[in-house]
Amino acid sequence: MTIAEALRLAEQSIDPRDAQYLLADLLKLGRATLLAHTERALTPQVADHFTHRVTARASGTPVAYIIGTREFYGRDFTVNEHVLIPRPETEILVEQALARLSEPLWPESRASARVLDMGSGSGVIAITLACESSWVKMTACDYSDDALEVARTNALLLGAEVEFIQSNWFAALHNRGFDLIVSNPPYVAGGDKHLAEGDLRFEPEMALTDGSADGLDALRTIIAVAPLHLSPDGWLLFEHGYDQADAARALLLKSGFENLICINDLAGIPRVSGGQIR
Repeated sequence: MTIAEALRLAEQSIDPRDAQYLLADLLKLGRATLLAHTERALTPQVADHFTHRVTARASGTPVAYIIGTREFYGRDFTVNEHVLIPRPETEILVEQALARLSEPLWPESRASARVLDMGSGSGVIAITLACESSWVKMTACDYSDDALEVARTNALLLGAEVEFIQSNWFAALHNRGFDLIVSNPPYVAGGDKHLAEGDLRFEPEMALTDGSADGLDALRTIIAVAPLHLSPDGWLLFEHGYDQADAARALLLKSGFENLICINDLAGIPRVSGGQIR
């Protein structure tokens, strides 16, 4: 069986682009290279492995879980069913955090920036910040031991220095202070129909929703408690749902945050908010 024949067969049950990515990864080729050599013959072992991948994808399993990796901010991260699949909008959160950690803006009196990533999952935010900012002292917490295992693996593979802590939000962080807190918490409303659709069916539910009717319980906790753990002039930045910007702003104001920001994604949808504690 050639690459062309394998792809034609796979495309009877899955999206052609998915088929190409699954086979390109299996052959350790770029997608462009794969399509430039479609006459190449596959070994029986590779063909069989590809068939299993196609079957998994046809049943709905996300491509990222089948391959075992997903690219984020220019790096490949290990992912599995215990963590969310990294999404492009989360890079906006990283960019906003890096903007506040940029050396010209960071007080010279501080040797390093103490940063906390809450609900770290696969560790993409914490590890990216650690890799991009040499002066960051990075801490990441998550309630799930399985997620933390994935995050620790990613930190080791990418050479990032991150302290990982098992914690239900701030519960295990007594007397710990930070200059910046970032979070991509669960914010999908409980009972939202999208939880039973597409890739979301396979991702960990506790990382997607806190079960509340408006999906804001986790953010309520983070925003209310964060001031107790932030240094003067410290920042809190977080991702939220497409329709939660106004509620997030109200919660920030209620907790005493100033210099509020709300950043849109490329589609013009507000997805990242935050504020500063004086």
